[in-house]
Amino acid sequence: MANKRLTILLECAIFASVAMILSFIPFDIGSSFSVSLGMIAMYVIAIRRGFLAAGFSGLLWGLLHFVTSKAYILTPTQAFLEYIVAFLFIAFAGVFARQVRTALKEDRFSKALGYAWLTMLIGGVARYFWHYVAGVIFWGEYAFKGWSAQLFSIVMNGISCLATVLVCGIVVSIMMKTAPRLFLPKNK
Repeated sequence: MANKRLTILLECAIFASVAMILSFIPFDIGSSFSVSLGMIAMYVIAIRRGFLAAGFSGLLWGLLHFVTSKAYILTPTQAFLEYIVAFLFIAFAGVFARQVRTALKEDRFSKALGYAWLTMLIGGVARYFWHYVAGVIFWGEYAFKGWSAQLFSIVMNGISCLATVLVCGIVVSIMMKTAPRLFLPKNK
């Protein structure tokens, strides 16, 4: 049992590190729109290990933003909200992990893919909800002229969320098709 927990913790750390490395690939347009390629690794660990592992891995990834000076910090509260809370909520990408893995084991790829897209969308929205909140509270002064903080934040974070889910979802779908064993750990 202790060996299994250690294996899961190590996997979480590895996937958080991969997510951080992917974060260094420039995929930003301006200061308010980006595709978060690190979510590829988060989606894989979420499907592979589920809710708690996804949350822990997300937390590690969020903390790595501070260590690598990749965090944009206005205030301690904003940093906590965007790099701790938001990244913890990546856990929701694991809500249908068991269904995805079961369908993969049963060679029901279409069903696995459907659940995977649903769980990736939920995880993406859960994370970006907190970026939206931070955008309204802390980043509103950067809104386009004539835009309210709420409109600016929902548009920018909404587009970033959907683009991230779409791009990362396509990559994860290809990975599921070509390497389904990546999503099926030997020790459950």
